[in-house]
Amino acid sequence: MRIPWAIVIYEHVSADRLFVERTINWAALKALDPLMVCRHGDQDAWVVGAGLSRQLAASELDAPVGPTGRMVALDYHWPLAVDPPPHPVDHGHGSTTIWEPRNLFLVDKAQARSAGHADLDPDVRDVLNALTGPAPEPAPIRLPEAWTPRTSPDRYLQQVRAILERIQRGDIYELNYCVERWCNAPGLDPLALFARLLQRTGAAHAAYFRRGYFHAVCMSPERFLRVEAGRMRTQPIKGTRPRHGDPAADDRMRAELAADAKDRAENIMAVDVARNDLGRVAVPGSVTVPELCTVRTFPNVHQLVSTVEAQLRPELTPWDAVRAAFPMASMTGAPKPSAMRIIHAMEDAPRGLYSGALGFQLPDGTLDLNVVIRTITYDARSGRASLFTGGAITAQSDPEAEWAECEVKARSILDALNDAR
Repeated sequence: MRIPWAIVIYEHVSADRLFVERTINWAALKALDPLMVCRHGDQDAWVVGAGLSRQLAASELDAPVGPTGRMVALDYHWPLAVDPPPHPVDHGHGSTTIWEPRNLFLVDKAQARSAGHADLDPDVRDVLNALTGPAPEPAPIRLPEAWTPRTSPDRYLQQVRAILERIQRGDIYELNYCVERWCNAPGLDPLALFARLLQRTGAAHAAYFRRGYFHAVCMSPERFLRVEAGRMRTQPIKGTRPRHGDPAADDRMRAELAADAKDRAENIMAVDVARNDLGRVAVPGSVTVPELCTVRTFPNVHQLVSTVEAQLRPELTPWDAVRAAFPMASMTGAPKPSAMRIIHAMEDAPRGLYSGALGFQLPDGTLDLNVVIRTITYDARSGRASLFTGGAITAQSDPEAEWAECEVKARSILDALNDAR
């Protein structure tokens, strides 16, 4: 049964977002298609959009937002602003979808209020009640522990060496090179997978997206772009270290990341690209960097995070900011156009939704999009699950160390899943 509606539901999490204190019955959403679940900005709340009122064309995005807002899934290739991708856009990893849901509900600590139709269908009330009611124990997750890399370690090292040669020639300064792992998982319950991983990771910008047979379970720690009342904010992440069970060793990992010159250089280069992107649509002189190379600790990894902010020019819309900055600086390289051309030519798998964005735009125009990383995508027709990882290649990169970082990022999801079994 398909129910045309959308809701936002409050969920309290601990201050460090490591563990969910109140469990939402995500299984109640299983019949809804299309479906989008996103954290509501920096609040302890959830935006859950489901059902289709109408699909939006690219030409409609700058128009005022309707009373039920918008749900947004942007494929990495969405802007096609550099070169047409060498792979078909409809490649099984998802594609751009921007739609208006039938209803939008906001639920937080204080109240529940409708931003759309005042009267709810009985079926909608039943789903709301089930969503906020007792949650059953999530179904067992059956995924193979061994995933097959699309790019072999030897080929990865060869490709990274080729990228380093391009850097030495001056073609680029930095490039984010990504690889795919996959496995067969027929009968997987993606919502149960989302519930399990969320419980273990508490990801700050987690999201779940379903459209027909395609599912994306996203445990992203990274914000691509938030635009609220004309204020733009993007938060690139570059630099990763694994967590350690021993507190002293864990502290050493944090200190090592904070002091690593290569990681800081990668992060600062991504910040420079982000500053340039936002500067194209910002009020002159308004671009600032209130946070540079801060180490943030997540349940499975430590990461280096920066924040870039700016004021959007008053004659422009949030979608002008998206066009100026997409894809995220941390997922492309510098200069961005050259890096994207090389990415198209060298990566072995189309990125699809990976390194794109999931999020929403509220009726007041506020837009909030994450970066699609730490994400398992699933094709319910074939039973194929996919996981991409990547990292920034700079002149200081060591190919073996870059492969090891890809492994750390993959393990941050797969180990969390194993821990949750």
